[in-house]
Amino acid sequence: MNTQKNQDLTVGVIGGTGYAGGELCRLLLGHPNVARILPTSREEKDFEEIHPNLLGSGLSFLTTDRLAERAEELDVVFFSTPTGEAMRTARHYLDRGARVIDLSADFRFADPAAYERAHGPRHESPDLLREAVYGVTELYREHIAKARLVANPGCYAITAILGLTPLLQGPATGRRVSVHAVNGTTGAGVTPKRALMHAEVAGSMLAYSLGGHRHGPELEEVLGGLSGRPVEVDLNTTHGDFARGIHLQANVDVPAGTTRDDLVALYQEFYGAGAAGEYFVRVNARSPRGGLNVKDYSLYPSIAAVNGSNFCHLGLDVDTERNIAKVVAVTDNLVKGAAGSAIQNMNVMLGIDETTGLRHHAL
Repeated sequence: MNTQKNQDLTVGVIGGTGYAGGELCRLLLGHPNVARILPTSREEKDFEEIHPNLLGSGLSFLTTDRLAERAEELDVVFFSTPTGEAMRTARHYLDRGARVIDLSADFRFADPAAYERAHGPRHESPDLLREAVYGVTELYREHIAKARLVANPGCYAITAILGLTPLLQGPATGRRVSVHAVNGTTGAGVTPKRALMHAEVAGSMLAYSLGGHRHGPELEEVLGGLSGRPVEVDLNTTHGDFARGIHLQANVDVPAGTTRDDLVALYQEFYGAGAAGEYFVRVNARSPRGGLNVKDYSLYPSIAAVNGSNFCHLGLDVDTERNIAKVVAVTDNLVKGAAGSAIQNMNVMLGIDETTGLRHHAL
């Protein structure tokens, strides 16, 4: 493992052929502390053919076996793999001194029974579940700084958690939260599916997993822990006809008399504002323009405003007739929802300024 004060890092990316793996490589190439990036592929593939946006990067794929042989060279290993793989092989890297950041769901539950209920298979490394730290940097920063294993949240989960935590720790009443989220088609992965071909999805939307999305239990566990009371999450998910981004809307009951100004003040206090606040969480505090029934689109964030960046933008409102708080949260599912938040966690784990390599704004 490197000992050069984190200025010459060697980083492995297991699962480098997928969208999130490619995004990890793209962002790591611009990270001033990263000297070597070692992405893997199960099959013999040309890196720049798989990721033509990184033409000229000089990166090439290794086999997973070859990376495992070089484990002692690695400072950090990212697992951008299907659920079930990291729990079998993360220990190999941990035992050789590397820090591990898992972008799959393998280490997101402390209880192996909860993992099994949400994902099916029995967990093969239950002892590692107990030490893994959940990777919402803004909420678990102190624990992440001491961790050697971080469970990066899913894109729906991190967007919902950042959007809902101030409300659930504050004025929210009741225990049920209704979440409706639309994800870009990259959220479905690179495996070809007819329903996700351009000819099929263009001009359309694809709802899925309405009978119980696998991120629902994850959200209930994390939000319940953060709020100190049971939370029931009604999670509804859809793929939109765009490549990347999460547009999430959540409804929460609040006490009578709660106003939009109350929520804006609550969120600005929770996340801070300007240089003193959370760099990657921005609250839309614009005042409404116009009167009743005026469609003021500037009040709520859009995915176009965050795509390509590690930012989460939040918009707030209240249905004062029904006492329902409305939260709009948007992220890029491949950056804040995957690779960007993982690198943010890497920075914290290594004592690097957490915004390093991630300060760029949206496309």
